[in-house]
Amino acid sequence: MITVTEYKNQKIGVFGLGKAGQATVASLQAGGAEVFSWDDNSSGTMHYNDWPWAELKALILSPGIPLTHPKPHPVVELAKKNKVPVIGDIELLYRAQPKARYVGITGTNGKSTTTTLIGHILKTAGVKTEIGGNLGTPALALTPLDADGTYVLELSSYQLDLVKTTRFNVAILLNVTPDHLDRHGDMDGYVAAKMHIFERQEKSAVGIVATDDCYTKGLRLEAVGISEGTIIEVSSHSILSKGIYVAEGILHDTSLPDTYPLMSIQTLPGRHNWQNAAAAWAAARACGIASEVIYKAMQSFPGLRHRLQLVAIIKGVRFINDSKATNADATSNALAPYDNIYWILGGKPKAGGIATLTEYFPKIAHAFLIGEAEGEFAQTLEGKVAYTHSHTLDAAVKQAANMAFAEGKKDAVVLLSPACASFDQFKSFEHRGDEFCKLVEEIKYAKVV
Repeated sequence: MITVTEYKNQKIGVFGLGKAGQATVASLQAGGAEVFSWDDNSSGTMHYNDWPWAELKALILSPGIPLTHPKPHPVVELAKKNKVPVIGDIELLYRAQPKARYVGITGTNGKSTTTTLIGHILKTAGVKTEIGGNLGTPALALTPLDADGTYVLELSSYQLDLVKTTRFNVAILLNVTPDHLDRHGDMDGYVAAKMHIFERQEKSAVGIVATDDCYTKGLRLEAVGISEGTIIEVSSHSILSKGIYVAEGILHDTSLPDTYPLMSIQTLPGRHNWQNAAAAWAAARACGIASEVIYKAMQSFPGLRHRLQLVAIIKGVRFINDSKATNADATSNALAPYDNIYWILGGKPKAGGIATLTEYFPKIAHAFLIGEAEGEFAQTLEGKVAYTHSHTLDAAVKQAANMAFAEGKKDAVVLLSPACASFDQFKSFEHRGDEFCKLVEEIKYAKVV
């Protein structure tokens, strides 16, 4: 745990008491601060209306709380009225551990895989490394690191809105596609939030931009404008004259004579993962890791749970857990590498549904629909893909497995890639993915016929 001493003997407000909020309270109290906390769902020490606002030195806001759109939460309005600075836990980590190196990763999709892969490479190379942020462990629950250590942090747009002085030694922008527009107002607001990752970078810093979508291509020069560091371009779609790119599954670093095949790394399947690998490669090189060490570490990468996770191969059928795919764009990355897919999808739908996935429909052997999105998704699939109203995940897994076994198609895949949030039937995408893994294990050991 990080001990935050900046506010010793001072009054601080913490709003939002999820994992990150609880870690923040513990870190501040360990440093001698007097903490006032509240969560709209689970209460706290004192309702925020009754906090001593005139005496508060800062409001530490959970990234899930609206800062500006669709309208500021009342606690944010109170902070503004009383001229109380509003920051997040990432900012507190940076202030508490200023000597460490900071690698930040943002983007609409691919953040978790890239963050985990970079952390794996650095740890394999013997670097003291802590991995967290939006992924897994809250920032202030990480271990303290000094100048020889590196924090590898996945950063959401919400978290980036709450950093004020944080400087990233290595900053990565993977991609930008429409998401969270209700919280940022429009695409311009969303893009602006992502761009915070490059702000305040010094001359020794490195900015890494994957220029494979229309937004990031247009952002590259702007990124140079707000960062004094070196900008490195990476791509899994284009051959670059300078930078790191992947062509036909082979990674090229234009500063090196050798090339590095990625096709055989089963935990990094598909072009989207090749983009993640190129970004991770650039980050590791920026951290001084030799190319041979990076490539060897990539080959031993165990993969990310709930993101194209190979759960089991049963009777020649691969069962893939991609529960983390909570929107259509993420699901497109899951559909692209496979054929003969028995696709389990649905949940709490997001704007746009699955209409953008029609190019992948010929790959679908059958679709199994669950959750609130069943009706909407059935309309999109009608006449294009055969589907079953499964309603629940346990029914969908059994139906998909039985059909895949019976039809015996080559390279068949039972794929959970919902293109939806999980909150209609599950606590989180992790809960949904864990249930899928449990159901597959039951099939594997013949507990379900």
